[in-house]
Amino acid sequence: MHRISSRQDAVLKELHGMTTRIEQISQAGHNLIREVHPQVGEIKEHVENVAEAVSPVGSDPPRSAP
Repeated sequence: MHRISSRQDAVLKELHGMTTRIEQISQAGHNLIREVHPQVGEIKEHVENVAEAVSPVGSDPPRSAP
């Protein structure tokens, strides 16, 4: 079996540290998305309610762009 040089070992340790930080950041991002995801539907409902309340009575509803 071959031994790796001290430089290779240092690079390997640095890569391991990077992957650990990437995993932590990825997990934090995943947690944020999971926390925010259910709220997106609620926000959309609130925006629609406000749009209905603000729109003048008897006017045509806004049309979506083709």
